[in-house]
Amino acid sequence: MLSGKVEGMATPVSGNHQLEAEPSSSLAEAVAIMARLRGPDGCPWDREQTFDSIKRHTLEETYEVFDAIERRAWPDLKDELGDLLLQVLFYAQMASEAGYFTLQDVASNLNAKLIRRHPHIFGDVVASDSADVLRNWEQIKQSEKKASTDLQPSDLPSSMLDDIPRAMPAVLEASKLGSRAAKVGFDWPNADGLFDKLQEEIGELKAELKPSSDGRSPSAIEAEFGDLLFTAVNLARHLKVDPETALRATNAKFRRRFAAMESAAGSRDALAASTPSELDRLWNQAKNVASEPPRS
Repeated sequence: MLSGKVEGMATPVSGNHQLEAEPSSSLAEAVAIMARLRGPDGCPWDREQTFDSIKRHTLEETYEVFDAIERRAWPDLKDELGDLLLQVLFYAQMASEAGYFTLQDVASNLNAKLIRRHPHIFGDVVASDSADVLRNWEQIKQSEKKASTDLQPSDLPSSMLDDIPRAMPAVLEASKLGSRAAKVGFDWPNADGLFDKLQEEIGELKAELKPSSDGRSPSAIEAEFGDLLFTAVNLARHLKVDPETALRATNAKFRRRFAAMESAAGSRDALAASTPSELDRLWNQAKNVASEPPRS
């Protein structure tokens, strides 16, 4: 099933989950609008954009999608998904102009990949549970990677970590690096070892902070702090906690509690003028006042 074709199927989608017809016309209109914006008489700002200038907006829009989901703000999610789709249309339009590929190519590649990586749906492979699905997915992915590598020059040594993007958020990259290394057994056997490792990394960071005749080394402090964060991310993986979600939830909690502190103090100036003991009191009070948002 690595060809991406399904014998006897006119379309890869069928049955009760047939895609509705309406999105195709709306998507075609969006493609046309994007082409006009980038056209000779289009928007000056849109025409000036490049792959590099747009990519930071893509990251921002992705996080705004995350935020809408976490807030369970479904109308906002509808808007944010539209903004994220705009990024795809932008890249595809610029790629089409440069002769790299078209939006049709993007969709065709996606369709083929979905069919290829779901042989238990579009082929004769049996998958009894989600674990079997993930195992099959990874095997197919590795076969695809090998086929792609065979077509590339082999001057440089390859690593099983090479296909993990370096440009992704560092927390997500660390999590994926740890997960990939664990596939060959390079991992802590359980969370207990990671708690010990955390203490070890804290000790090494403290050692770098001690005064010495040579003075503190900012680069060494940064390196040890990075090791501490990397270990914490791997601990999250063993605890089956998504570190990005956990940190975003803590960020939101801090926002709520700090806002409660500001409210209790009466003004920002009053908060800034508070003594450390007063700030501690306001914080402890805020912990009881700033309740957690409901989840559904």
